[in-house]
Amino acid sequence: MFNQLGLIGCGLMGGSFALALKRAGLVKRVVGYSKSPSTTDLAKKLGVIDVAAESALLAVAGADIVLIAVPVAATETTFKAIRHLVEPGVLFMDVGSTKRDVVDAARRVLRERVASFVPAHPIAGKEVSGIQNADAGLFSGRQVILTPLAQTAPALVQKATDAWSAIGAQVLKMTPENHDAAFAAVSHLPHLLAFAYFSAVVNQPAGKDFLSLAGPGFRDFTRIAASSPETWRDILVANREEVLKQSQRFRHALDAFEHALREANGAALEDLIRGPAAGRASWQMGALRIPGSGKP
Repeated sequence: MFNQLGLIGCGLMGGSFALALKRAGLVKRVVGYSKSPSTTDLAKKLGVIDVAAESALLAVAGADIVLIAVPVAATETTFKAIRHLVEPGVLFMDVGSTKRDVVDAARRVLRERVASFVPAHPIAGKEVSGIQNADAGLFSGRQVILTPLAQTAPALVQKATDAWSAIGAQVLKMTPENHDAAFAAVSHLPHLLAFAYFSAVVNQPAGKDFLSLAGPGFRDFTRIAASSPETWRDILVANREEVLKQSQRFRHALDAFEHALREANGAALEDLIRGPAAGRASWQMGALRIPGSGKP
């Protein structure tokens, strides 16, 4: 049980975490801060937070658990705003989709206080954002990756594990480096490809006509192209080295398919399709080993 959650960033992720803790009876009070007063007003009306703070620092004051739910590009600024109240024994977490940049920012700004920080990445979300879409069940049955630093207090890592587990999440631990490499492959590059592919279709002279004929397969493939431009701008820039590595791997695979097409080599094309088709058919969420996680 926590006495007070300090919530910095009253959006989908932060709001859902607050609601989940409340539903599980794990927190007595939630104090929230957002740059937009109208957002905190709405969060209070919806029962997501109990008190609206006028600053990030005031949201942290008196809290024994703090969640930083801001865009990854704003994480360092947030650390600077709250560092004087980052105290031993208080659990600080983020929800960023990249981890090396967040960890580097924490080391720069928090220094010896970094022991209180447990970086986290919940593998959950919706196509819509905003506090009005907060959902107490958002993390139920979903994975949450923790990437603690060497300096992170073990007791706080356990507290973080217990908190996420109590709201229904499956907790894994891995290094920030392995996290960013893995999610460049299974999340960040797919988003980049969806954005690029949809743009390529719609910007053709007959693109709008083509879209009128699109079926379920096209909708499934391009669903993530509707994601937040601001959020994904920050994620892709922050993890650009790993994303570019994965982009090169994809480019090599695409080259092989294009070569088979140019040669009208049906046998080669079938071989190239057979492996992915069989792999995708047997794949189940969570069945593949995540590098460095120690778990499948």
